[in-house]
Amino acid sequence: MSEKRKDDRGRLLRQGESQRKDGKYEYKYNDVKGERHSVYSWKLVDTDKVPTGKKCEKSLREMEKQIRRDLEDGVDSFSAYRTSLNRFFDDYIETKYELKKSTKSNYIYMYDMHVRDGLGTKSIAKIKYSDIKKFYISLIKDKGFKPNSMEIIHTILHPVFTVAVRDGVIRINPTDGVMAEIKRSHDWETPKRHALTIEQQDAFVNYVANSRYRHWLPLFTVMLGTGGRVGEIVGLRWDDCDFEEGIIHIDHSLIYRRYNKEKCAFHITTPKTKAGTRIVPMLSEVRHALLEERLRQMEHGFNRKVVDDYSGFIFSNRFGETLSPHCVNRAIWRVIADYNKDETTRAKSEHRDPILLPHFSAHNLRHTFCTRFCENERDLKIIQEIMGHADITTTMNIYNEATKDRKKASFANLEGKIKVS
Repeated sequence: MSEKRKDDRGRLLRQGESQRKDGKYEYKYNDVKGERHSVYSWKLVDTDKVPTGKKCEKSLREMEKQIRRDLEDGVDSFSAYRTSLNRFFDDYIETKYELKKSTKSNYIYMYDMHVRDGLGTKSIAKIKYSDIKKFYISLIKDKGFKPNSMEIIHTILHPVFTVAVRDGVIRINPTDGVMAEIKRSHDWETPKRHALTIEQQDAFVNYVANSRYRHWLPLFTVMLGTGGRVGEIVGLRWDDCDFEEGIIHIDHSLIYRRYNKEKCAFHITTPKTKAGTRIVPMLSEVRHALLEERLRQMEHGFNRKVVDDYSGFIFSNRFGETLSPHCVNRAIWRVIADYNKDETTRAKSEHRDPILLPHFSAHNLRHTFCTRFCENERDLKIIQEIMGHADITTTMNIYNEATKDRKKASFANLEGKIKVS
């Protein structure tokens, strides 16, 4: 019978355990792939003291316990401790062929900007729930992240860890439940976009029509009269407009973005869902605005820009180039600033309260159209199809907010007409 092996303190060593001449303990094992590996520690058990000048986090027996548990569950902890989150993300994103080019590019950009040089350098096995929570909080406090940006980061990280779990590299996903806790602790709700009131909408349109911003009126008219997304409207072509049928075909967007290492440039992207491809009937004001713009271009020249084989764009800047969504937002913000300044002066001279415009973006014009539509249309399915909402819940939320006053008026009219007590 072979003699039982002992350490320098006379303690029996288990199978796979040994002690080197310098006093350090070693444990040899085969991983889930059958490959031989070793782990080391200056402590055999947790109560052992670490030799002076040496560092040690876990005892050998504690590591053995974790290794045996991983082996029983089929978890490849050896790979996990030697593979960074960056490596997993790069492998993961390469397999996401179904992602739209613009979405994939945005994910890579956000990861490179906020994850790669920090959390991304850590081995995936060492990233815990608390690490993810601290990382998310740092994005909020140090970088001023808002809910939408946080959701993007979470949407990027969560599936990467999910793949690692499914591949048997880690046992649990450390991002599970973090966003829910963040939202609770910060009393976070995604900010609601508010539509312009009828009074504000009238003020905005009238000011644009009678100011130095008059050349923006056709674009704003089409936005307020179709509910199109800003990328869909700046990407609108003459070929998309059927004046005989009185309809506009929406099946693409114009974006200004950088893909991978390229410079920022215009690109065409198609809708993420089938609901995004739709037709929108022309209101008479929209038809008039488009025809007015066409007559102007017949005199001064058409947009010659070609983007991803798309050409004949309706709207242009002063140089005859296509408009970026950000350019439209900047124009709106200039209109708001000038209007509020002029309105404040007028109101003061007329001894009345000013009707000021709130700060809003191009997307609020879409929301404003949807609100006006909901105020005048009861068929939610029609509203959903015109707006291109993939989820009817989005339509219902806007409908409920838009019709709140109408419901109150209906109940006011009901007072005293039914017996309830």
